[in-house]
Amino acid sequence: MTQERDDIARRDRAPARRSLIERAAGRFGLDAFPVAPTPPSVPPPTPPSTLASSPPPPQPQPQPQPQGAAAPEPAHAVEPVAEAPVAAPGPQPAAVDDRAPAAEPAAEPERAPFAPPIEGIPARQVFRRAIHPIDRKRLRDLCLIEPEGPVTSLLEEFRIVKRQLLLTAAESRKGRGPEHGERILICSAHPGEGKTFTAVNLALSIASEKDNEVLLVDADFAKPSVLSTLGLPGGSGLMDALVDPAIAVEDCILATDVPGLFVLPAGNPSGHDTEYLASARTKRVLDRLTAQAPNRIVIFDSPPALAASPASELAMHVGQALMVVRADRTGEAALRDAVNILAGCEDIKLLLNGTRFSPTGRRFGTYYGYKD
Repeated sequence: MTQERDDIARRDRAPARRSLIERAAGRFGLDAFPVAPTPPSVPPPTPPSTLASSPPPPQPQPQPQPQGAAAPEPAHAVEPVAEAPVAAPGPQPAAVDDRAPAAEPAAEPERAPFAPPIEGIPARQVFRRAIHPIDRKRLRDLCLIEPEGPVTSLLEEFRIVKRQLLLTAAESRKGRGPEHGERILICSAHPGEGKTFTAVNLALSIASEKDNEVLLVDADFAKPSVLSTLGLPGGSGLMDALVDPAIAVEDCILATDVPGLFVLPAGNPSGHDTEYLASARTKRVLDRLTAQAPNRIVIFDSPPALAASPASELAMHVGQALMVVRADRTGEAALRDAVNILAGCEDIKLLLNGTRFSPTGRRFGTYYGYKD
């Protein structure tokens, strides 16, 4: 008992830095109980919703390391990086968007105006053929318009003739006036009244236009004369394309050395020219002549209306007809009969040929220094 009282007295005389609870624990012998270790860190409380949905993942238990073994490096150890020097303040570069730019929609191909697309024909049809020279000397011998030649009274007269025809064609392209106004039929009542002379001169005059090109078609299948007039070689032509579907009419067209002038021969006569012209294929073949070429004028040199029947069929496929009247030769009755035969064309114009008399005294060409 004496030893126990001495121990209690010694504890009571301990330094005053011990708290009252610590001195009481020592008096009643509570120091022998070990204190529960405090965890190094307490995880934050989990929200109730998380507890209700899923239990927290189990904490991994530390594995005892054998004595003398090196401690493993942490999984996310970061090596020290040298601190970069701080640059002086200056203008900051603009933010760059590294996202891929959105693809722009592909542009629609341009469509040629006025001409509907036709299967098998390119967007802009151009007759790429071998260039055939026009016989200029023959043109002079026949008193025709000479390309690159001087201004003559004949050239001036056809400048006036073509202007009204081109205006009608332009109105037709806009949906006003006759349909297919770009197709012009040159005809006469009888042979020898100047229809081929008019067709060739009109084609040469239109070829000099800056906004138009011209295709001269020899549609006089019985007695073609356009090729011989221009000095061009023969070959397949319009009638061959009508008879044989395997022949493309574009392949029969001749390109000339006169810019903007193309020629389609008549082809080989079949003995059934009128029947082939009256077939449904004729429309498809003629449509290919101006497909995707809104500024192309097509001139048909037709046989005489009172001498051959193809003229009446051709008149149904054109928008304009030019009836050549020979002065002092074409009678009024013949003219009326020929106009009635061409009634399939709603726009028929008359051209007086072979006269030098003018009640107004006009003489084209003299103003440019040309004299007859």
